[in-house]
Amino acid sequence: MDGTGALAGKRVVLATFGSLGDLHPFLALAKAVESRGGVPVIATSGQHRERVERLGITFAPVRPHFEGVETDPEVMRRAMDLKTGGKYVITELILPHLRASFEDLSAAVENADLLVTQAMVFAGPLIAERTGLPWTSVALSPLSMFSKFDPPIPPPAPWLGRLRPLGPAFWGPFHGLIRRIARSWTEPIRALRRELGLPPSTAEPLMEGTHSPRRVIALFSSVLGTPQPDWPAQTVQTGFAFFDDSPGQGFDPALDAFLDAGSPPLVFTLGSAAVMDAGRFYEEGLAAARALGRRAVLLVGRDPRNRPAGPTGDSVYVAEYVPYSALFPRAAAIVHQGGVGTTGQALRAGRPMVIVPWSHDQPDNAERVRRLGIGAVVPRKRFNASSAVRALRPLLDDTAVGARAEEIGRRVRSEGGGEAACDVFERDFAASRASLARG
Repeated sequence: MDGTGALAGKRVVLATFGSLGDLHPFLALAKAVESRGGVPVIATSGQHRERVERLGITFAPVRPHFEGVETDPEVMRRAMDLKTGGKYVITELILPHLRASFEDLSAAVENADLLVTQAMVFAGPLIAERTGLPWTSVALSPLSMFSKFDPPIPPPAPWLGRLRPLGPAFWGPFHGLIRRIARSWTEPIRALRRELGLPPSTAEPLMEGTHSPRRVIALFSSVLGTPQPDWPAQTVQTGFAFFDDSPGQGFDPALDAFLDAGSPPLVFTLGSAAVMDAGRFYEEGLAAARALGRRAVLLVGRDPRNRPAGPTGDSVYVAEYVPYSALFPRAAAIVHQGGVGTTGQALRAGRPMVIVPWSHDQPDNAERVRRLGIGAVVPRKRFNASSAVRALRPLLDDTAVGARAEEIGRRVRSEGGGEAACDVFERDFAASRASLARG
């Protein structure tokens, strides 16, 4: 880009909370903004500072900082609980710090031209409403859209997915029930609204309140979910924005040699959050690979408990993490937790997958992959070597599944979500400029 478009010189604050699956799309947006002459700022919690600054991107700290949280087994166990993890993260990890988040993000957006937020940045909508700063919201997965026409699976009750055929007549009232439950969680947001002198709002902060009335970007592929009649009219779907170049964690030449030395392996990974509450996932996964006579790559994270107890031999490669974009295309199949970042990378790689959902958007993403015909779902409580073998064998043996996965991979690779989102930013800036000129 020549830096002469509508983004040139614009200060764009990109605010997000969460794991690498929440950070990486915003890093991709930041690099795309930078390529067009804009000035990106990543506003997020402190544990991501080093990763952001090593990329040469301006970092703005926003509380809560979650320092030590990712290595605290009890916190991660509670955060990743299927039934109560969502409530715990929102009501105990994020909202108690809402006033501090508001103060930090308010400082970060001084002299900003645009604020872009992910759903958990609850201070963002308040700041935009109070200051009039242009605000664009981002939905990272279909769950965030809460469509009654394409209903997401509620994490505490994955069995409700069987009721999908009941359609809007069932799911509309059901989402009304979710709204009433969410309201008890989000009183701190309404309290801060009152403190700031903002008028009462009927928008539920966990649902439609996460969406900007100016612009919503669905930053996920159309293979997972397509626009629905009840999506906000101002939504533009761009596809995934990919980024996984983590500093200091490049592609090990030893892994390259391992991949070259034999057949494509099975890859087992739990992303960057569930990996801290892995349980027996890697032990059972390794046993399944051996039962299938397959080589395996285990991405075990930093928790030493996830490493195999005994010698693994030449057929297994163990690493903390490697960039998914380099590894996944060389896999036979991928077994993972179903976070939208990991799922997007697996879809882009064009490989079959088995998803073992932990919590949050993972059960919904898993079911969407299953409906694509390129994956299987195994509930976490039922995941063991036997169930993994039963799920993997038909995916590996059916050449039609592989062909379908590769076809979907081509579609995902063609979308270019980061650049498409920047196109939206530029169009909105240009439209605003034209409106001012007419006024």
